[in-house]
Amino acid sequence: MKAIQIHEFGGPEVLKFEEATRPTPAPDEVLIKVYASGVNPVDWKIRAGLAQKKFPVHLPLIPGWDVSGEIEEVGSNILNFKKGNEVYSRPDPTRNGSYAEYVVVKANQVNNKPKSINHEKAAAVPLAGLTAWQGLFDFGKLEPGQKVLIHAAPGGVGTFAVQFAKWKGAYVIGTASEENIDFLYELGVDEVFDYKTEKFEDKVKDVDLVFDLIGGDTQKRSLKVIKKGGRLITTVQPQNQDEAKSKNIHLEGFMAQSLPEELQQMADLIDSGKMKPIVSQIFPLKQAAEAHRKIETGHTRGKIVLKVI
Repeated sequence: MKAIQIHEFGGPEVLKFEEATRPTPAPDEVLIKVYASGVNPVDWKIRAGLAQKKFPVHLPLIPGWDVSGEIEEVGSNILNFKKGNEVYSRPDPTRNGSYAEYVVVKANQVNNKPKSINHEKAAAVPLAGLTAWQGLFDFGKLEPGQKVLIHAAPGGVGTFAVQFAKWKGAYVIGTASEENIDFLYELGVDEVFDYKTEKFEDKVKDVDLVFDLIGGDTQKRSLKVIKKGGRLITTVQPQNQDEAKSKNIHLEGFMAQSLPEELQQMADLIDSGKMKPIVSQIFPLKQAAEAHRKIETGHTRGKIVLKVI
């Protein structure tokens, strides 16, 4: 099969388009014929060797941990999927991924893809969507009528978080650069602040939840806007724990898990028209290096996707 592999850690140039061995599913796995693969920041961090502590991988490695495609083969223990089922998933980021014509995934990390969208859009959903869902609801405990501040709102995770929070009935505030302000208002955000020219902490107060996708100084300043008993949930390193405790703020970091029931909930929302994946660019598989150069800028709107078939 054709695949993108890395044989050494480094820049985008280490991504090689070449022949690789087609994997065989174990009894508890399915083999997915890949139509499209999402591209995420974790992809380039693993490729660069910057994520070995969190995601220890062995080389050579096929990157890619967002997939939409169809079942090609099922393991001997699998009863709930069959050849031809259209599915999507966030595979295990420590194993070979979906920058390839085929990928094996544990069946308990897979669900039927949304019916109303194509594979390119479906491949944009799992990792970013699960991160947004779990950050807001599983860890953030967001309820209708609450106020949430979402940092990096125009990005892959942010665009899902905005839509989920609005669907839940929350008041949504986002931070973004000037060129994305109108875009976020169109997506449903109630207030947007330009992080380059405005200090959100001077204008925002009594927030129930901050969803932090940036960390560092942004995380520290966010503690100023959260009400007593509120929450700050982050996808990066949780810092300032002492200050958070002194203000009775729950501060927690997390890493999203691939839960099929949440993949199903997201598919239902998409198919009912209540949310949509935002895909900014689609590259052919052999141009994975160019996709990585784009994602490394940290300023993409929505998701970047690789088209495999």
